[in-house]
Amino acid sequence: MTIQPDIRLPAETSAQAAQDAIAEEFAFFGDWTERYQYLIDLGRKLPPFPDVLKTEEYKVQGCQSQVWLVAGGDARRMDFQAISDSAIVSGLIALLLRVYSGRSAQEILDTEPRYIEAIGLAKHLSPTRSNGLAAMLQTIKALARARLAAPA
Repeated sequence: MTIQPDIRLPAETSAQAAQDAIAEEFAFFGDWTERYQYLIDLGRKLPPFPDVLKTEEYKVQGCQSQVWLVAGGDARRMDFQAISDSAIVSGLIALLLRVYSGRSAQEILDTEPRYIEAIGLAKHLSPTRSNGLAAMLQTIKALARARLAAPA
Protein backbone atom coordinates (compact mmCIF):
# COMPACT_ATOMS: atom_id res chain seq x y z
CA MET A 1 0.00 0.00 0.00
CA THR A 2 1.28 3.46 -0.85
CA ILE A 3 0.58 6.29 1.55
CA GLN A 4 0.96 9.73 0.08
CA PRO A 5 2.68 12.25 2.37
CA ASP A 6 0.29 14.97 3.45
CA ILE A 7 1.63 18.17 1.94
CA ARG A 8 -0.64 20.20 4.22
CA LEU A 9 1.34 19.20 7.31
CA PRO A 10 4.13 21.64 8.14
CA ALA A 11 7.42 20.24 6.96
CA GLU A 12 9.81 20.79 9.84
CA THR A 13 13.24 19.38 9.17
CA SER A 14 13.26 17.04 12.17
CA ALA A 15 10.95 15.55 14.74
CA GLN A 16 12.51 17.81 17.37
CA ALA A 17 11.87 20.90 15.22
CA ALA A 18 8.24 19.80 14.89
CA GLN A 19 7.95 19.42 18.67
CA ASP A 20 9.47 22.87 19.22
CA ALA A 21 7.03 24.41 16.73
CA ILE A 22 4.07 22.72 18.43
CA ALA A 23 5.18 24.06 21.83
CA GLU A 24 5.48 27.58 20.37
CA GLU A 25 2.02 27.40 18.78
CA PHE A 26 0.34 26.21 21.97
CA ALA A 27 2.08 28.95 23.97
CA PHE A 28 -0.05 31.52 22.09
CA PHE A 29 -3.23 30.26 23.77
CA GLY A 30 -4.12 31.57 27.19
CA ASP A 31 -6.27 28.71 28.44
CA TRP A 32 -7.20 25.12 27.76
CA THR A 33 -10.53 25.97 26.18
CA GLU A 34 -8.60 27.68 23.36
CA ARG A 35 -6.06 24.85 23.19
CA TYR A 36 -8.80 22.23 22.87
CA GLN A 37 -10.40 24.28 20.09
CA TYR A 38 -7.03 24.43 18.33
CA LEU A 39 -6.70 20.63 18.66
CA ILE A 40 -10.16 20.19 17.15
CA ASP A 41 -9.24 22.54 14.28
CA LEU A 42 -6.03 20.56 13.63
CA GLY A 43 -8.05 17.35 13.50
CA ARG A 44 -10.41 18.85 10.94
CA LYS A 45 -7.42 19.56 8.68
CA LEU A 46 -6.36 15.92 8.47
CA PRO A 47 -6.53 14.62 4.92
CA PRO A 48 -9.46 12.40 4.03
CA PHE A 49 -8.99 8.82 5.21
CA PRO A 50 -10.32 6.20 2.78
CA ASP A 51 -13.24 4.20 4.19
CA VAL A 52 -11.70 1.05 2.69
CA LEU A 53 -8.87 1.37 5.26
CA LYS A 54 -11.23 1.56 8.24
CA THR A 55 -10.72 -2.12 9.04
CA GLU A 56 -9.69 -4.13 12.09
CA GLU A 57 -6.23 -4.53 10.53
CA TYR A 58 -5.55 -0.79 10.86
CA LYS A 59 -7.54 -0.11 14.03
CA VAL A 60 -5.43 1.02 16.98
CA GLN A 61 -6.13 -1.15 20.00
CA GLY A 62 -6.34 0.57 23.39
CA CYS A 63 -8.24 3.66 22.29
CA GLN A 64 -11.73 4.36 23.60
CA SER A 65 -12.45 6.23 20.37
CA GLN A 66 -12.09 4.46 17.08
CA VAL A 67 -8.69 5.21 15.54
CA TRP A 68 -7.29 3.83 12.30
CA LEU A 69 -3.61 4.25 11.44
CA VAL A 70 -1.80 3.14 8.29
CA ALA A 71 1.94 3.30 7.62
CA GLY A 72 3.65 3.53 4.28
CA GLY A 73 7.24 3.78 3.16
CA ASP A 74 10.32 1.99 4.35
CA ALA A 75 12.91 2.39 7.11
CA ARG A 76 14.38 5.47 5.40
CA ARG A 77 11.08 7.36 5.40
CA MET A 78 7.78 6.39 6.94
CA ASP A 79 4.55 8.20 6.19
CA PHE A 80 1.45 7.79 8.30
CA GLN A 81 -2.19 8.39 7.64
CA ALA A 82 -4.74 8.24 10.45
CA ILE A 83 -8.19 9.33 11.56
CA SER A 84 -10.51 9.03 14.54
CA ASP A 85 -14.23 9.31 15.09
CA SER A 86 -13.46 11.80 17.89
CA ALA A 87 -12.67 15.45 17.12
CA ILE A 88 -10.14 15.87 19.94
CA VAL A 89 -8.45 12.54 19.21
CA SER A 90 -8.17 13.58 15.55
CA GLY A 91 -6.32 16.66 16.81
CA LEU A 92 -3.98 14.45 18.82
CA ILE A 93 -3.41 12.42 15.64
CA ALA A 94 -2.53 15.60 13.74
CA LEU A 95 0.16 16.37 16.34
CA LEU A 96 1.54 12.82 16.22
CA LEU A 97 1.68 12.86 12.42
CA ARG A 98 3.45 16.20 12.46
CA VAL A 99 6.16 14.84 14.73
CA TYR A 100 6.54 11.32 13.30
CA SER A 101 5.32 11.18 9.68
CA GLY A 102 7.95 11.70 7.01
CA ARG A 103 10.77 10.57 9.33
CA SER A 104 13.09 7.60 9.25
CA ALA A 105 12.19 4.60 11.37
CA GLN A 106 15.26 5.24 13.52
CA GLU A 107 14.31 8.89 14.13
CA ILE A 108 10.81 7.76 15.09
CA LEU A 109 12.22 5.30 17.63
CA ASP A 110 14.69 7.87 18.98
CA THR A 111 12.06 10.60 19.43
CA GLU A 112 10.20 10.77 22.70
CA PRO A 113 7.05 12.92 22.54
CA ARG A 114 8.32 15.74 24.76
CA TYR A 115 5.76 18.14 23.31
CA ILE A 116 3.03 16.37 25.32
CA GLU A 117 4.56 17.59 28.58
CA ALA A 118 5.79 20.88 27.10
CA ILE A 119 2.29 22.03 26.15
CA GLY A 120 0.67 20.67 29.31
CA LEU A 121 -1.32 18.06 27.44
CA ALA A 122 -0.50 15.29 29.90
CA LYS A 123 -2.29 17.16 32.70
CA HIS A 124 -5.36 18.07 30.65
CA LEU A 125 -6.32 14.82 28.94
CA SER A 126 -8.78 12.41 30.49
CA PRO A 127 -7.30 9.04 31.48
CA THR A 128 -8.98 7.34 28.53
CA ARG A 129 -7.59 9.88 26.05
CA SER A 130 -4.14 9.60 27.65
CA ASN A 131 -4.33 5.82 27.22
CA GLY A 132 -5.41 6.27 23.62
CA LEU A 133 -2.54 8.66 22.91
CA ALA A 134 -0.11 6.16 24.44
CA ALA A 135 -1.63 3.37 22.30
CA MET A 136 -1.24 5.45 19.11
CA LEU A 137 2.38 6.26 19.96
CA GLN A 138 3.08 2.60 20.78
CA THR A 139 1.60 1.59 17.41
CA ILE A 140 3.73 4.13 15.50
CA LYS A 141 6.89 2.92 17.27
CA ALA A 142 6.00 -0.75 16.68
CA LEU A 143 5.55 -0.03 12.97
CA ALA A 144 8.93 1.73 12.93
CA ARG A 145 10.60 -1.25 14.65
CA ALA A 146 9.04 -3.56 12.06
CA ARG A 147 10.38 -1.41 9.20
CA LEU A 148 13.88 -1.52 10.69
CA ALA A 149 13.71 -5.30 11.06
CA ALA A 150 12.45 -5.82 7.49
CA PRO A 151 15.01 -6.88 4.89
CA ALA A 152 16.09 -3.98 2.68
